[in-house]
Amino acid sequence: MSHDVGTGVAVITPDRHRAKGADLMSVLNKATYKSLSLITGVLGGAVASALFTRIWRAVSDADDAPEPSALDRSTREVLIAATLQGAVFGLVKAGMDRMAAKGFHRFTRD
Repeated sequence: MSHDVGTGVAVITPDRHRAKGADLMSVLNKATYKSLSLITGVLGGAVASALFTRIWRAVSDADDAPEPSALDRSTREVLIAATLQGAVFGLVKAGMDRMAAKGFHRFTRD
């Protein structure tokens, strides 16, 4: 990387000294990380769904959370269920993403 003296802006230039094998590893690392992210995303969705279902059954009288279009359920109940579901899914997604990133870093660092 070099700096344009006139503007003070960093200009990214190719590193001509990097070995071709390093470029290949970079491509492989990106592909591996994307695959890992896909797997943890699917697994995280399953974990979040099961966790939300258990929580919902513990805090409500119903086995299943209400759908937004279910007119036999109150608006309050629908909104509480949606808020809880969003929080659980967000928490699980962040946790899974974090675990995947840390694990990938641990196995690929130099």
